[in-house]
Amino acid sequence: MTSVAPGISDPASSPAVHVIRVSEHAAATRVPGALAPLSEEERGRAAAFVREVDRERYVVAHLALRRELGTLLDLDPADVRFARADCPMCGAPHGRPTVPGDPVHFSLSHAGDVVLLAFAAVPVGVDVEEFPSVASARETMTALHPCERAELAAVPDAAALPAAFTRCWTRKEAYLKGTGAGLGEDPSVTYVSALEEPARVPGWQLTDLPAPAGYAAASALRKTATDETD
Repeated sequence: MTSVAPGISDPASSPAVHVIRVSEHAAATRVPGALAPLSEEERGRAAAFVREVDRERYVVAHLALRRELGTLLDLDPADVRFARADCPMCGAPHGRPTVPGDPVHFSLSHAGDVVLLAFAAVPVGVDVEEFPSVASARETMTALHPCERAELAAVPDAAALPAAFTRCWTRKEAYLKGTGAGLGEDPSVTYVSALEEPARVPGWQLTDLPAPAGYAAASALRKTATDETD
């Protein structure tokens, strides 16, 4: 596990981000008692996976999330309780995952062999994705903001398209996770940019994160009132 940023006490500071390789921790999930920190619901979801690789990714991610939250909240990992924020689209309680009272905000993402966790004093979202094929990137980019589609269409080398697309997609997913809207908001609505630098999104700070080869990752942190006036 590698830390990309320090603690979370300052609302204006960068989120604390952890990058975890599933392959380095999967064996430990098969040890008797390893799943004890998970809730009954989490253990049931893990058991429902048909492919072992999917089960391992889910278990590694959720055990790591509970360990980190347990440390931050001074709780045993098994005692961490989760809730859902109100959805910003409809107001129902199925928005982004939270812990009661929001003493810390967090976000989880996983893809392939990588799990990404983020913790902050304000709402935060993270996303990590593997590079798709050129064909998949071309197909999926049609769902993006018109300016993002134009930027990706202008990529001169087809071999570079998957990386550029994934850079854009992770920014967008991180932002939508941070707001809690998820794909309840059409991906074509908010412009995050497919260019080298993320776009300025009102109220949010988008940041590209270090990721293993073949992956892209990004975070979205809600700005404080002080940030907005800087």
